[in-house]
Amino acid sequence: MPNTAHHITGHAAGVPFVAFPPATAERSSAPVIVAWHMMDAPRTEAAFAAAMPLEGLDAWRIYLGLPMSGSRLPDGGFEEIMRLGFEDAVLNLQGPIVDQAAQEFSPVMAELRDRLGLSDGPLGVLGGSLGAAVALVVLAESSAKIDAAVLVSPLVQLRPAVEAMARQFGITYPWSPESSEVAERLDFVARAGDVVRPHQPAVLLVVGEDDDADAFAKPASALREALDGHGDVPGRTDLVTIAGMGHALAEEPGMEPAEQTPHAREVDRHAVEWLRRHLIGA
Repeated sequence: MPNTAHHITGHAAGVPFVAFPPATAERSSAPVIVAWHMMDAPRTEAAFAAAMPLEGLDAWRIYLGLPMSGSRLPDGGFEEIMRLGFEDAVLNLQGPIVDQAAQEFSPVMAELRDRLGLSDGPLGVLGGSLGAAVALVVLAESSAKIDAAVLVSPLVQLRPAVEAMARQFGITYPWSPESSEVAERLDFVARAGDVVRPHQPAVLLVVGEDDDADAFAKPASALREALDGHGDVPGRTDLVTIAGMGHALAEEPGMEPAEQTPHAREVDRHAVEWLRRHLIGA
């Protein structure tokens, strides 16, 4: 985890979190970054904090646990997650997890603002893979004014990601009207206008050179172009490709905090630079 004097763990509105206070800034006025982990490694809030500590960023860093992950795994653990995925990955996993996590954002923030004395100032979001889809839903649908976002190995369009996963397991996903509706909601290239209005955030997309290009790199590039096309302020979107990086940011099993990998360290550096520039102005 980040090398800070202390951190705070607990539950807010029923959601597990780990929070790191700013190192020197006044806590009541420091920027706030809210992060959601991956379903791949690192797959818990504590493990994601270790992989993406945002160390050196003088801000509150709050990592939230996703539904059906970590301490909220269903009975049966990973075996049950795999069973649900093979039964219907979209309607059993991706759709409900993103929907519930996005709905949890406002009550979690309301409780944490009261408990931790968070400011109403600059706010950023950070997400990895499915956690990035949560961040994008919050950007597109929440009333909160979010100033900056960092999206790592992001799930930008659900349909190509699901089809890539199906190819990996040698199956064909049977799209239904219900799952197609979820895919439409989680197509942020088509929803770029929702992401940038009424508040145009500064969005950094980070992808791995060795990740599945059709599922992640190409949609991320398309999102960058779409955000640039819908935004009023130029230079608020960027895309970085990390040489030699795949999809995950940590070694398996990714449940507990672990030593930061070289790729995660590089991603973290880009994230800190982006968030410092757009939240702190330094």
